[in-house]
Amino acid sequence: MSMFAYLCLGSNDLERSGRFYDATLGVLGYRRCDTSGEPAGSWTNWIGWGVYEQEGAIQDALWVCMPFDGLPATPGNGVMAALHATSWRAVRDFHAAALAHGGVSEGAPGLRTHYNPDFYAAYVRDPDGNKLAVVCRGFTADVL
Repeated sequence: MSMFAYLCLGSNDLERSGRFYDATLGVLGYRRCDTSGEPAGSWTNWIGWGVYEQEGAIQDALWVCMPFDGLPATPGNGVMAALHATSWRAVRDFHAAALAHGGVSEGAPGLRTHYNPDFYAAYVRDPDGNKLAVVCRGFTADVL
């Protein structure tokens, strides 16, 4: 079982966020969550990717939303969401997709041996400034 029910990041432009996360999470194999069977309006200003089943009873998802309080979304200092990748190529593809869709690099793909000998990661900020990491573990050399 995952520690988290879900993660949520704020956005000031859901259309832009949708394009960014469709591209970046798509290379990791994630698709948008289907909330179409739920009451109309219950998911206004929310978009999610990952697992969302039985009206959220089963969930492992990253959501992007407009802040509930109506104030602008701002990234948190020291806040970062880290995502799994199954290969170094997926880490590189995620980083490239992020940069191609309005993201900013916070660390190019590469080994971070100061964490662990097999810690291959890249870091980006989404168009709203939220920091994301994508991490592949289990390899110490590039494999397909």
